[in-house]
Amino acid sequence: MENVALAIFGIFLLVLFACDIAMIVSLLKAGDERRQLIVWKASAFTLLVVVGTLVIDVVESVVRVEAMWINLFTKLSVTAMVYLLTLLHYKKRYGG
Repeated sequence: MENVALAIFGIFLLVLFACDIAMIVSLLKAGDERRQLIVWKASAFTLLVVVGTLVIDVVESVVRVEAMWINLFTKLSVTAMVYLLTLLHYKKRYGG
């Protein structure tokens, strides 16, 4: 049972790593104006989500009076997932 859970967690980490790489490749890839609009909108929404979660983390640590500790891998993974999901949404919405 423990090996199955460890294998599932390993697969989950690989998927998150793939999302991170896909986000970077998508940002670096050139394209026409429509593609730039799609990437811009996905990037703007992702920035909004990341800044919002950071603000919530800061407020939470101030309220709890504790040192702020952010798990960077978690933040990067959430950022990549939000970016890829919004990128897919805008690609479907604007075509391409």
